This record gives sequence, C-alpha cells and structure tokens, in this order.
Amino acid sequence: MSERSRRGGRFRADLTGPAKAGHHVRLLVFALIVLTAAALRSSPQRPDVRFLPTPQNVVEAMLALAHVTPADIVFDLGSGDGRIPITAAQKFGARGVGVELDQRLIRLARENAARAGVSDRVTFIEGDLFQADISSATVVTIFLLPSLNVRLIPKFEQELRPGARIVSHHFGMGDRWAPDAEQDVSGLMIYLWNKKS
Repeated sequence: MSERSRRGGRFRADLTGPAKAGHHVRLLVFALIVLTAAALRSSPQRPDVRFLPTPQNVVEAMLALAHVTPADIVFDLGSGDGRIPITAAQKFGARGVGVELDQRLIRLARENAARAGVSDRVTFIEGDLFQADISSATVVTIFLLPSLNVRLIPKFEQELRPGARIVSHHFGMGDRWAPDAEQDVSGLMIYLWNKKS
C-alpha cells in the first residue's frame, strides 16, 4: 500500500504487465462502442423497403380509383422517383407531395418534376414517412410491405381528415382494415380505403 493510502487518501493501483494491457483494451473497446453509437445516430436512416417503381398504368389507375381532382393534395409515402405525385399534378391537376428517405431518389424526383413542368405543383420532402405530417393530405398513396401498411394505420386514423382516401399498390392492410374497393390492373392489385371519421 502506498504512503498516501495509509494516510487515508484514495487508493490507486499502479497497473503493470497484463493488468495494464487489459485495462487499455477495455478502454479501447468502450471508445469504439461510443464512436459507433455516435456514427449510427448521425448516419442517414435507411429505407425499410427497396425502391421498385409502380408501373405507369397502375399509377394512373390508383389515382383514378381515388377519384383525384384538382382540389386534392396527394401524398405519396415512399415516393421513389416521384412518378405518383408528378402524375397527380400532370394528369389530374392535383397538388402532389412525395416523402422519401433516399437523397438520391429525392434529387431524381425533383429533376423528373422539372422535366414534366410541374415543379410548381409538386414538392418532395426528404424524411421518414412515419414522421411526416400528412394532415393536409386528401389522398395518400403507398406501395409498401404489408407490415409497414399495418404500422401506418394509427397514423392514418389520427392524422387524416374524414373523406381522405388511401390507395395501395399490391398490398392491403391485413385483417385490421378491409379495403372499400379493389381493382385488378393488368394482373396487379390496387386497394382503396375511405377515411370515414
């Protein structure tokens, strides 16, 4: 024991050999854990699904099934290259909003909107579709996995106004929310829900 320890001060072990090496390894591992956690927090969120474009004839059928008009604001959750909001503006006269996590796809969608001449009627938001404010939407379009559709039900119930319509390409919302209408488009299914209250 050191002189200081005998006098009632704090005891400090002098680490040597294997003990010192083990202490440094633990410090290094702890530092790596802290740095990794910080990197994960600061890194962009990854999409839950891979982008797979909806065929243009299905896009148009989805918007027709929802009876989109120039009075509508169409939100596309997971908007990819922007084809649904762009078509809503170009062919139906509506305003469109796309929500997408992938920065590259956001840039592509904005370029596509400019080429289509509808940049003044279409907006693309980089962000998480579960965090996006969809309260101004009169129509919401989705092409997501069934598990994600089901996770969105509480958001639809809380944020959408009565009379809003939701249209999904390919996947329904399980047993929890039966569609009001469905349609086969060249072998691909689309589903419609009307928000009643």
